[in-house]
Amino acid sequence: MSDKPNTSGFLDRYFGLTAKNTSVRTEVIAGLTTFVAMAYIIFVNPSILEAAKIPHEAAVAATIWTAGICTLVMGLFANLPVAVAPGMGLNAFFSFYVCGTLGLPWQTALGAVFVSGIVFLILTITKLRQHIIDSVPMSLKCAVVVGIGMFIAFVGLQGSGIVVANEATKVTLGSLREPSVLLSALGILIIGLLLALKIQGAMLIGILSITIIGMCLGITPAPTSIDSVISLDLPAFTETFMEMDLMGAVHYGLVSVIFTFTVVELFDNIGTLIGVSRSAGLMDKDGKIENIDRALLTDSCGTMFSAIMGTCTVTSYVESTAGTNAGGRTGLTAVVVGICFILAIVFAPLAGLVPGFATAPALIIVGAMMMKNVLHVNFNDYSDSIPAFLTIVMMPLSYSIANGFGFGFTSFCLLKCLTGKHKEITPVMWVVTIVFMISFALH
Repeated sequence: MSDKPNTSGFLDRYFGLTAKNTSVRTEVIAGLTTFVAMAYIIFVNPSILEAAKIPHEAAVAATIWTAGICTLVMGLFANLPVAVAPGMGLNAFFSFYVCGTLGLPWQTALGAVFVSGIVFLILTITKLRQHIIDSVPMSLKCAVVVGIGMFIAFVGLQGSGIVVANEATKVTLGSLREPSVLLSALGILIIGLLLALKIQGAMLIGILSITIIGMCLGITPAPTSIDSVISLDLPAFTETFMEMDLMGAVHYGLVSVIFTFTVVELFDNIGTLIGVSRSAGLMDKDGKIENIDRALLTDSCGTMFSAIMGTCTVTSYVESTAGTNAGGRTGLTAVVVGICFILAIVFAPLAGLVPGFATAPALIIVGAMMMKNVLHVNFNDYSDSIPAFLTIVMMPLSYSIANGFGFGFTSFCLLKCLTGKHKEITPVMWVVTIVFMISFALH
């Protein structure tokens, strides 16, 4: 089969394949590559949402349908090779802070997600979204991503048993003689090796490998029939569909929670769109991304849709670069990814067989991958580096992403003022800082 661009047909006309110097074959391969690279979310996201007491089967269904439908819309509407799914980091904030630390019901947390989607939509339509992004200094943008990565890694280390509670030191090293702990450590090694060798689907391969080894050793139950792996009796999301509690979110006054959902998704999504677009050659010399307005609109509506389905905020996935590196240039790549997610619903029972010690290594590796953003922190200026450090370290140590935000934003404004650099503080930063200072005072 020739790999030359197809010059006729509906797909070529709709997605502009010839104009992007690509073909149906290339786009399909790129889509399959992206799906394999991010399919781990089918197993990892439900395991995190379970910590918020969301029913497992409903979490699996909501994850798959949200990722599939939102990615299809991104491809068909925005014509970008970008896959969308519930965000790592955002799901940790949802489960471990909002539902864990604050102790709120998952229905209320979904209400906060829905409200943040409305905020996204307003910011997108009014063009304020880009202005907000430009207002926050790069050092804090990057520190937020790194801090969330450390939080995710800490959750993974706890879930694996590598790090356990200790009355004297708060945390300590777990028993490496435990088979499940050893398997988690092996999972980190497997995924790390595959990533270093640039093998696509490293996360998924690592998760499935540790699951199979655990089954062979009798550490975790093995499937007893074909129905426990593949089922035409599709998992239902009826237990979570339209269950978001909007009035509860308003009643609890979840300003900081909604703000955190909004800001994290804001920076994470824009950063991913920039990276994927640059990788695909879809960014012009002035840094403008083709169809960025449609991409942001899709993301905004996708956030509300994710709350309706029963999962955390969706975001663009950096694993989309796996597809662009394979030649994906148009929305047809995203359409293929979306179709793959929807077809994966028949394998949903498999997600229930994947133990926590198999998904924990993926969380730890995701944290390691997010650490690279620390390179963009200006360590030569302590009024930049100290707020960035506080943002990063306070997220895992206080077990709160919001606290990390608060310490970072507040220290940034105070240090800049005290060092005569108040002009670097935008009005938006002052508003954010005041909100956090009031929050800390009432804590």
